[in-house]
Amino acid sequence: MTVVEVSACGKKIDPPDNKSLLPSKVFSLLIEGIAQNTTGSVFVPEGGGAPELSGSPTEKAILQWGVNLGMDFLSVRLDSVIIHAFPFNSEKKRGGVALKVSDSEVHVHWKGAAEIVLACCTSYIDTDDHVVPLDEEKLSSYKKAIEDMAVESLRCVAIAYRPYDAKSVPSVAAELENWQLPESDLILLAIVGIKDPCRPGVKDAVQLCTNAGVKVRMVTGDNLQTAKAIALECGILSSGTDATEPNIIEGKTFRTLTESQRLDIADKISVMGRSSPNDKLLLVQALRKRGHVVAVTGDGTNDAPALHEADIGLAMGIQGTEVAKESSDIIILDDNFSSVVKVVRWGRSVYANIQKFIQFQLTVNVAALIINVVAAVSVGNVPLNAVQLLWVNLIMDTLGALALATEPPTDHLMRRAPVGRREPLITNIMWRNLLIQASYQVTVLLILNFRGRDILNLQNDDKDHAFRVNNTLIFNAFVFCQVFNEFNARKPDEVNVFKGVTKNRLFMGIIGLEVVLQVIIIFFLGKFATTVRLSWKLWLVSIALGIISWPLAAIGKLIPVPEKPIAEFFTKKIRRERNSDDGNFTYRNCFRPRY
Repeated sequence: MTVVEVSACGKKIDPPDNKSLLPSKVFSLLIEGIAQNTTGSVFVPEGGGAPELSGSPTEKAILQWGVNLGMDFLSVRLDSVIIHAFPFNSEKKRGGVALKVSDSEVHVHWKGAAEIVLACCTSYIDTDDHVVPLDEEKLSSYKKAIEDMAVESLRCVAIAYRPYDAKSVPSVAAELENWQLPESDLILLAIVGIKDPCRPGVKDAVQLCTNAGVKVRMVTGDNLQTAKAIALECGILSSGTDATEPNIIEGKTFRTLTESQRLDIADKISVMGRSSPNDKLLLVQALRKRGHVVAVTGDGTNDAPALHEADIGLAMGIQGTEVAKESSDIIILDDNFSSVVKVVRWGRSVYANIQKFIQFQLTVNVAALIINVVAAVSVGNVPLNAVQLLWVNLIMDTLGALALATEPPTDHLMRRAPVGRREPLITNIMWRNLLIQASYQVTVLLILNFRGRDILNLQNDDKDHAFRVNNTLIFNAFVFCQVFNEFNARKPDEVNVFKGVTKNRLFMGIIGLEVVLQVIIIFFLGKFATTVRLSWKLWLVSIALGIISWPLAAIGKLIPVPEKPIAEFFTKKIRRERNSDDGNFTYRNCFRPRY
């Protein structure tokens, strides 16, 4: 942050660090206020070099401006004594100090939000070092200067002071501690415009959030014009947005609304200016009551209530206070909004990978269960024995989970709508894919179970050998159906299931391992798994039955599914009915279609 524009003595100081354009009295008072009314500091290395600044970004910007003007920080701090301080307050948007400069005189310096400090000023110092009353014309010119700075997305800070009689200052320590610094009849020294440039990539990050269905809102202490300009620069607002529209509101206006009015307007708000920490909390509460999942970023102690109230609190790791970090769920180590997009991206990836595995696992279990149950009930024998099912569960539970859970995030995930708070884990798309694949596997394998010996021309073989060959083929085909269906599970809602598959080396390695182990079982572990060796033709049949799941999945994904979850088609309702006899109400459970 850098001071790029200054208005003082009733005119614009250009360039802002030109000391010669400031009268001597204004210069000395400005330097005094900058050095004393600050929570930062300036350290000058003994061997020379650029001064090192500490403090908040705003404090450092103003201190750097003072250094550019020629301020000797340490000597100015020694010229006067701070007798009382009023730290910057988020409610009042200003902070001040009282300095004892002589036995008879005290200087009270204020610094804060430009329009708020300006409203407390009754005079200013002109170019001749004279204190001049702040008439309507000059007041309007200063307000115009603030508006012009705000339109250029500059943060406006006013610096003012007033002399005070030292005899009126309480001499008792207890009374001095409770003494209220004078806030009226201030003399305006300068209004500075501080440029807070957007980090590279912030606008792109905001656009990514918008594409992902995540609405970005800005809650700031800046005035509405500055907030609007910054929001336009970041892409939070579109260029056609007007400051009078409901999506731009002042914190004071928002907090005076009733709870129902806040709930009505909360969805529309994109920018809130001149807000207090409580306004941020009220907005979070309103959005959560509206059913939204709310994430909040913040770095200050005052942000702690909103960070704690939000579903996900994200504190800044560099500028963030310990209180903010303790109240948050996630700490952004680089203080960059782009990292928030990474959080969303990876969060969606984890959720999507869980869904992929669930779809894959349910398909395996449903198919195996139906095949064995139908076969056992009809003919008394099961095509998949216990050892084979254990192997299937091993490759599906362990290896399948590893393969699908390691899928990296994709851009496709950031183009999907967010998952609702109460949406089911198994979506309609997953049900569709599951039913298509399970139905195919059950149909094909049951046909092989009942008619396999005829189809494979095994009538002339020994009955026991034919039975083993048939069951081995069913087992082999079933495993290859899962291997090929694992590719389908990678992209539940995309036709091209091979996109990016080669980049996931673990997935490809696990698929290869499953195939190798299956070959070993069939060829070398026949006694253990109750299988026999298959001919190359039957191996081709097994692979072909598995490959069919690919075009079947592609065709199935063209079938539309309802947006509402199937489980919500019938929703339990409480119906209230008035009893005609006594007028009392009775409550009945009823189910009625949602559509």
